[in-house]
Amino acid sequence: MALYTISDLHLAFNLEKPMDIFGDNWINHCEKIKNNWINKVKKEDTVLIAGDISWSLKESDSKYDLDWIDSLPGRKIISKGNHDYWWGSISKLNVMYENTKFIQNNFYSYEKYAICGTRGWTCPEGDKYSLKDKKIYDREQIRLRLSIEAAKKNGFEDIIVMLHYPPTNEKFEKSAFTEIFKEYKVKKVIYGHLHGPSLQGNLLEGNVDGIEYIVSSADYIDFCPKKIL
Repeated sequence: MALYTISDLHLAFNLEKPMDIFGDNWINHCEKIKNNWINKVKKEDTVLIAGDISWSLKESDSKYDLDWIDSLPGRKIISKGNHDYWWGSISKLNVMYENTKFIQNNFYSYEKYAICGTRGWTCPEGDKYSLKDKKIYDREQIRLRLSIEAAKKNGFEDIIVMLHYPPTNEKFEKSAFTEIFKEYKVKKVIYGHLHGPSLQGNLLEGNVDGIEYIVSSADYIDFCPKKIL
């Protein structure tokens, strides 16, 4: 039994939404993901998918994309991305599938670990950060705490967090998210959101302050689920 991660699937089986604007490596990316997934992930494994699942705008339109994910091997745990406008009631989502579950103010377990998370948001950084950003940033902190606290109340000490956005600004300055990670002694943090040129150069990866940061953007990991445990 193994734990994998991938994010930013950007599925669009019900509409035309080409992803090759981010590079030729995105051509036929769904086939790449499916083939790599089937060759790597077994039914007893778990895959964490950190946001930007489907380009669909409505919940009903996203079902084909979600069915596609659910048909792949393994148990799937999904958190929300900034493009997941189809995301509706968490209670409705979590009764749709037996083997695919969704995180919002809740958690799921993998062996001794609690899988927690939220979408995250743009972190404070000079003039680019607006009052609207602050409102969402503050709300996402609350959601992250609710998720982790739910795990703690159920006796979990080892926490893995799924975010969609990077947990810091481009200068890698501390943020409310990184402070929460340290407060709760989080073991691993998975995040995506970045594509193309944004993946060139320095990224928050590896061990920082005792926390392992893992970039899960599909194009960064060559459209192949990455084993993390």
